Amino acid sequence: MRKKLNITEGIFPMPVLMIASYNEDGSVNVMNAAWGTMQDRNMVVLNLTETHKTVKNIKKRGAFTVSIADAAHVAEADYFGVASGNKVADKLKKAGLTASRAECVDAPVINEFPLCLECEYVEYQDNAYGCGVIGRVVNVTADENVMPNGKLDMSLVNAIAFDPYTHGYYRVAERVGEAFHDGMRYHDPGAGDSV
Repeated sequence: MRKKLNITEGIFPMPVLMIASYNEDGSVNVMNAAWGTMQDRNMVVLNLTETHKTVKNIKKRGAFTVSIADAAHVAEADYFGVASGNKVADKLKKAGLTASRAECVDAPVINEFPLCLECEYVEYQDNAYGCGVIGRVVNVTADENVMPNGKLDMSLVNAIAFDPYTHGYYRVAERVGEAFHDGMRYHDPGAGDSV
């Protein structure tokens, strides 16, 4: 038997994305955003309102980075979501983390987060169905510690996910299957290749 739940942002897992940009004075602003995804292979969409300091910074600089938060820095990642860049001048410094300038865009890379997408700002959309920043991914970098044998190992990234039902964070680390392979045992080659 199924039971009704309250309507919320109920897709689990939701990503825990660290959106980083430069403030007017060159200091680093970081924001925790769960409402973000890939729109295409190289396009990021972040559902953020224009009241966020991050959005103002992105529009001024024309760039931002998206880092995947990890279990080792869950408290810092959460802090970046509860403290507003409009009220706290240097959240990165308060959290004790560090940043470097991105290779390809005018935005910071948070050194402690293992995986980072560098993005050029494309546009801001605001309509009846949502609002947000759209960016083009122009570079992806990963810490060497999560790249044994030169290949990214997501289990070493130790990414965290947000649970909107209980407001918890969960570690996403164990590989349980092989995409585009495991389901082939049910596939009828004559049925076509599209879903």
